[in-house]
Amino acid sequence: QVQLVESGGGLVQAGDSLRLSCAASGRTVSTYAMGWFRQASGKEREFLASISWTGRSTSYADSVKGRFTISRDKAKNTVYLQMNSLKPEDTAIYYCAADNDQRSLKTGGSYWGQGTQVTVSS
Repeated sequence: QVQLVESGGGLVQAGDSLRLSCAASGRTVSTYAMGWFRQASGKEREFLASISWTGRSTSYADSVKGRFTISRDKAKNTVYLQMNSLKPEDTAIYYCAADNDQRSLKTGGSYWGQGTQVTVSS
């Protein structure tokens, strides 16, 4: 079993930066690929980024490529999402997910966190 806890969300202004964290726990969590998703009110869940269990492979949605960066600290079992140049349309609940197959993370994950709210004001 894998437990995921997101943190770092909040209210920021357009153009600001924010870093989200996802702390993972569980016996084999360090071998899982991790990903970030978001869901805005009234919209479907959207894949943002994923990172392999080694940290060497990353994948991004076109909508955030160049603005968002995913990384992981294996020693801390934590995955980060650095978000720069935030826009009001980035307002959403942000979720992290884990799966033993990085490719599967583009559509979902086996384990999910509870989410953290990010609100970007104009």
